Amino acid sequence: MTIHWCGTGLSALPGLRRLITEGHDVTVWNRTLETAQKAVGDLTNRVRAFDFDALSAEVVEGDLVVSMLPGDWHVPLAEMCINKGAHFVSSSYISPEMRDLHAKALLRGVACVNEIGLDPGIDHLMAHHLVADYSGSKAFNPENDLSFLSYCGGIPKQPNPFRYKFSWSPLGVLKALRSPSRSIRDFAEWNVARPWDALSSYTAPLPSLETFEVYPNRDSLPFMDDYGFDPGWRVKEFVRGTLRLEGWSEAWRDVFTEIETLTGEVGEARMREMSEEFWRNNAYDEGEPDRVVLCVSLKAERGADVVWHKTFVMDAWGDAQGTAMARLVSIPVSMAVEAVLAGDIAPGVSPAPDDPALVDRFLRKVDKLAQHLQVVDHLA
Repeated sequence: MTIHWCGTGLSALPGLRRLITEGHDVTVWNRTLETAQKAVGDLTNRVRAFDFDALSAEVVEGDLVVSMLPGDWHVPLAEMCINKGAHFVSSSYISPEMRDLHAKALLRGVACVNEIGLDPGIDHLMAHHLVADYSGSKAFNPENDLSFLSYCGGIPKQPNPFRYKFSWSPLGVLKALRSPSRSIRDFAEWNVARPWDALSSYTAPLPSLETFEVYPNRDSLPFMDDYGFDPGWRVKEFVRGTLRLEGWSEAWRDVFTEIETLTGEVGEARMREMSEEFWRNNAYDEGEPDRVVLCVSLKAERGADVVWHKTFVMDAWGDAQGTAMARLVSIPVSMAVEAVLAGDIAPGVSPAPDDPALVDRFLRKVDKLAQHLQVVDHLA
């Protein structure tokens, strides 16, 4: 039973090294052989140059493939795994094409686990925990008004004038700024064309209260079902979004203005040019600590009274062992690999687990990965 780990980028290494160190049978695949050898050569010599056909030839029934490659590789790799009776794990969002593989994966008895990194991933685990806690509480009532918020952000621990730093290519961040979002606000669907049209403030319940800029991203609505919200519940607010340092929107104002004008091939070329410029001017320096803040909150109100309100708040930063982002993305991936191989995750295409025992196991590990993790009971 071999784990084929594909991709040794910065966000992949702590989880990969953990699996190798703990004695799992791991073959490492990467597009640049030298990069992979530098990353794990002190632990293993089982490093291969990534090639789809070569990987496919080695994967056998019962194996597991991890994709930490760019997103367009996930579906081809998952499909190959299903055909061979092998499992698949990635940290990325489940695309419609990935979801279409569910029935086939079920038929083959193959688990295809996605959305098990930081965001998506740890945020899902926290949401499952809160919904289960609330549903089992004396405060539970289907007539309560519910507000769910989930905000996550990778931010510089040492703030800079740009109010942001990049740990990988800025192109993805720039493209995300052009994406619309869908969430719930004041009991109604709220559609926003651009993030800067939906900026608001959020004060995180950290030991020293800290206020951030936040905005909704992607489509939050499908996660109501994923998190176990009953269709009959009264949902006042439901948003999954991004968290940034105060002052970010002002520092990026010119970026927003220019992005809005970019179209066609010329626009794409300019985006790449901007990305390269940001990478030169605002990348993390060697050894500079990053920071990750994640807040997931559920509040229940009955009339004018708040009857239940808890928030998971996590604060983590880079240390001598590496970046916070890398460990919070890749170590949950490595735990999902172990859970799949142990038979703890059912076949089919699925996001981060919602089984209470697995949620507890993963969150106990997260507690050791972050410098601060707390469930704040706002009514205590």
